Amino acid sequence: MATATTSRTTAPAGGRSTAARAHVQRFGTFLSGMIMPNIGAFIAWGLITAFFIEAGFTPFGPLGGFGENAEGEPYTGLVGPMITYLLPLLIAYTGGRMVYDVRGGVVGAIATMGVIVGTDIPMFIGAMLMGPLTAWVMKKVDSIWDGKIKPGFEMLVNNFSAGILAAAMAIFGFFLIGPAVLAFSNAAAAAVDFLVTRGLLPLTSILIEPAKVLFLNNAINHGILTPLGTAQALEQGKSILFLLEANPGPGLGILLAYTVFGRGAARASAPGAALIHFVGGIHEIYFPYVLMKPALILAAIAGGMTGIFTLTLFDAGLRAPAAPGSIIAVFAQATTDSYVGVAIAVTAATAVSFLVASVILKASKDKGEGDLTEATSRMETMKGKKSSVSSAVVGTSGGADTGGTDARALADGGPVERIVFACDAGMGSSAMGASVLRNKVKAAGFGDVKVTNAAIASLTDDFDIVVTHQDLATRARPKVPSASVVTVDNFMGSPRYDEIVEAVQQRNGAAIPAGAGAAAAATAGPAAAGGDAVADPDEGASSGDTILTKDRIVMDGGAQNAEQAIDEAGGLLVAAGAVTDEYVLSMHEREESVSTFMGNGLAIPHGTNQAKDSIHHSALSVVRYPDGLDWNGKPVTWVIGIAGRDNEHLAILSRVAKIFGNKEKVRQLDEAKTSDDVLDLLGKVND
Repeated sequence: MATATTSRTTAPAGGRSTAARAHVQRFGTFLSGMIMPNIGAFIAWGLITAFFIEAGFTPFGPLGGFGENAEGEPYTGLVGPMITYLLPLLIAYTGGRMVYDVRGGVVGAIATMGVIVGTDIPMFIGAMLMGPLTAWVMKKVDSIWDGKIKPGFEMLVNNFSAGILAAAMAIFGFFLIGPAVLAFSNAAAAAVDFLVTRGLLPLTSILIEPAKVLFLNNAINHGILTPLGTAQALEQGKSILFLLEANPGPGLGILLAYTVFGRGAARASAPGAALIHFVGGIHEIYFPYVLMKPALILAAIAGGMTGIFTLTLFDAGLRAPAAPGSIIAVFAQATTDSYVGVAIAVTAATAVSFLVASVILKASKDKGEGDLTEATSRMETMKGKKSSVSSAVVGTSGGADTGGTDARALADGGPVERIVFACDAGMGSSAMGASVLRNKVKAAGFGDVKVTNAAIASLTDDFDIVVTHQDLATRARPKVPSASVVTVDNFMGSPRYDEIVEAVQQRNGAAIPAGAGAAAAATAGPAAAGGDAVADPDEGASSGDTILTKDRIVMDGGAQNAEQAIDEAGGLLVAAGAVTDEYVLSMHEREESVSTFMGNGLAIPHGTNQAKDSIHHSALSVVRYPDGLDWNGKPVTWVIGIAGRDNEHLAILSRVAKIFGNKEKVRQLDEAKTSDDVLDLLGKVND
């Protein structure tokens, strides 16, 4: 561990810059991650404001919040409460949940009420601080007594600790965070006014346009401009800040220049990209074209500055964020007095960007016929996320997904601190795979790298590397845009594990000990296996029942295919009184979702998470097929049926993984003559 730390401090400059970029991108992703899921709420507020306020399309006091009722009481309406309470609380809950799941979201929302009532402006920035901060504190507090609470008192301790902490943080927010955020907001508003009054606001394009290509656009747009713009729109009815980044003109001009003056694949694909960019609002579509010829960033900056200057000249703006940045969304959020200004701003930005880009392309020797596929791959690697839209336009699957043979994207990025093995339920397959991978990583000298398992539905974007079955990759990728996604089809012996270890070495800067490759799993003891539900393999099953007995071991199975093998292994569990027939049905359901083939001749069929109530006690069944069994195209010799109550299955799987990760143990199992021999070799699961 000391070696790893020393190596990180002496990493080469290129590694430090890559790590710094990765950290900035991750921070930007975190900021935008609190706003983006709630953009629909911002749009709803903008539409209600546009229609029902006193100056709206269809003024209506009870909804718009103006006028009085028959008793002389002023109408509250929707506009004020939504922007004062609903939007900040949604942001706080989202931020808290990103840090500490639902528990973090709840305490974060409660604490944010302190900053809301402590100020007289919309507390978006306060919510972005209090939500994650309170969730983080809650997580740290819970870790103090994790595993130390006596059975029966968990709910009492958890509820009261959350209530006490949330109340304390709300008071803290009222007296300290609220005033600090108010001061910051006033300073930021003054800075914007300073830039506007002196005609300097267009200079922000010097930062914003390059940030787009470096994928910091969401951090700037949704992390800073959206909160400030919403506050400005509440006061003035519109805000120019919503269009500083969302103007589609600069990107459109570059794509039109490629259409006219480009060559090869770039010219052929540019018209389609322009349509997706302008109408679909997917701005990332033009990033590869800029990366292919970096000088074009000057065209984007010139177009952006022109657009902002025009908006300032016409005093135009939007009433709410335009997300995505489609021309349709832009005009949908434009105020009635801004239609002309917005139209001219977009047109002017496009024209200037087109002219500058045309000059650059015409002056260039290659006229833009560079390798667009490589540029797209580089873009996806920088972003840490596969872009299906860009890939479709340029005709490539991209390079950011490390499920194939390209290990460059996997090795790119900052130090690896967290690796997660994700499966459908976060139970059987992921626990087994995490145990094998953890052993390899630990044996390679990276004991400080945390390897856990989790259900895909519970993934959050705070992992460095995500490993999942190839059939589940499309579900995992959207949840972890900042992580490297590695796909496997062999949970026990995938060569991808060794690639991950090599990537950890490159990114963390520590030497891999000799023999750390395939033998690592056989020499390293398994550690915890499970996201929030951590199981220690050294802890025995707590049910009091023996996990594996001789009568649940069959040396010569009679099944002819995977479906029959599941019935055979499941039938042994039913006969032992460990599960009901419903659990066997759920084993088939699980297999239909994703294969339970583990590799090394092993399959571990198990039920779905919803079938836990069908388990009476934890148990294993073992069936050997000496002549081999076709498991949906994969060769299987051993089928181990598993049923685990609570989290006992995690420790069981970890022990099974240790055995089947050792080639010598597998050889001994294959050569076993009797069920007693097998029980001797697998008996550790009963410890």
